[in-house]
Amino acid sequence: MNLKICFFLVVLFTIPKSYCFGQINESKQPNIIVILIDDAGYADFGFMGCKDLQTPNIDNLAKNGIVFTDAHVSASVCAPSRAGMLTGRYQQRFGFEANGTGNKESGEIGLPNGVPTLANVFKNNHYRTIALGKWHLGYNEDDHPNERGFDDFYGFLSGSRSYFPIDNPTEKNMLQHNGVRQKFKGYLTDVLTNKALTYIEENKYEPFFMYLAYNAVHTPMEAKPEHLKMFQNHPRQKLAAMTWSLDENIGKLIAKLETTKQLENTLIFFLSDNGGATTNQSNNGILKGFKGNKYEGGHRVPFVVSWKNKIKENISFDGLTSSLDIFTTAIAAASINSNLELDGVNLLPYLKGNKKGDPHKKLFWRKLNTAAVRIGNEKLIRLDSFGSRMYNLKNDLGETFDLSKLAPKTYDDLTDELEAWESGLMDPLWDEGFWMNINYRIHKNLMLNKFKDVKGMKDFNKKR
Repeated sequence: MNLKICFFLVVLFTIPKSYCFGQINESKQPNIIVILIDDAGYADFGFMGCKDLQTPNIDNLAKNGIVFTDAHVSASVCAPSRAGMLTGRYQQRFGFEANGTGNKESGEIGLPNGVPTLANVFKNNHYRTIALGKWHLGYNEDDHPNERGFDDFYGFLSGSRSYFPIDNPTEKNMLQHNGVRQKFKGYLTDVLTNKALTYIEENKYEPFFMYLAYNAVHTPMEAKPEHLKMFQNHPRQKLAAMTWSLDENIGKLIAKLETTKQLENTLIFFLSDNGGATTNQSNNGILKGFKGNKYEGGHRVPFVVSWKNKIKENISFDGLTSSLDIFTTAIAAASINSNLELDGVNLLPYLKGNKKGDPHKKLFWRKLNTAAVRIGNEKLIRLDSFGSRMYNLKNDLGETFDLSKLAPKTYDDLTDELEAWESGLMDPLWDEGFWMNINYRIHKNLMLNKFKDVKGMKDFNKKR
């Protein structure tokens, strides 16, 4: 046989098929994408029953996956919620309890050194790790996403910023790529998605972990002119326009995965970082409370998991679930063994229909002077120096009727469980200054049933 032909055959059969024929190797580890949105209302998506906001692409993602109806984040405000999700641990275990980052004598404090992130684990296991959008976990050099396991960071460090270009941005709110300022034109939700599409194209043959943290629909309430025109007579015009843009971009993301033949090998999580806020017209539906407090409206969030042809589709799952589960589930899907002590549960047996019931028997929350515990259907909320309230969520999802006097044994059990959990925590590394007093008053009024929803909160703000 001709030596050239022999050489050609050797090369042909040793090069992976994905490179020879331009196809994706479906036997490789799955891609993981976490789509985290900001301050979205629990009832503000079609798949959650919304009638006035249009979310066809997100609804389709839900239809092709599993909707978790009793899913919760570990904090009711942005920064600690993100800290819990990205570490898979209750953030109170390492002092990241309050919003923002703190200032002490040693300087700015962010995500403590030595606390591994999901990106650290994936990077150590040969994944490309990518963070896009809002960070909000610290501003020091050692807090930067590139120092916390991400190969690439294309986003901004602060908790919020304009959706449009800023002439003279600060280091905290400038759009950057790995520390270098990036000038952009257009609308930030589009810009972040376009960069995500580039990363998907670049990583067709190697697994990647993408943390896509949109700042939508957090304030400021800014939308593209053409979308505002679409919803010009809408009572929630700006939110409707911003939500439409967010949905449009998630549609682009899914379409790109389909085009590159990666969708079936990509596990996608979609959720909000906390409940709907009082400042962006969001709607938490029947839930009492909103961003910043321990009522269901503060921490129960829309949560979808999708993995085409790998998990069940178009079903609702009612078991008690947490954003802490994303870490544990993602590494299990990638067959990564970890010796880390995590607070999350591997959801894969539930996603595949092999297991039923509650992934969590109990969940806990604490932010400074407020705390809560959930065990089964029973929930207790405690406000320091004021007292506690207890509710049965099966019979009273709106958390209206205090049962603490009617069921003292259950009340004592919940109190003991909360205190036992707290005994393993460290003190918060910072507080929230004047916001502590405001949140205290909000919790007190909620506990007294003086107002239940966002409208009530606006009325309260006008009076104080």
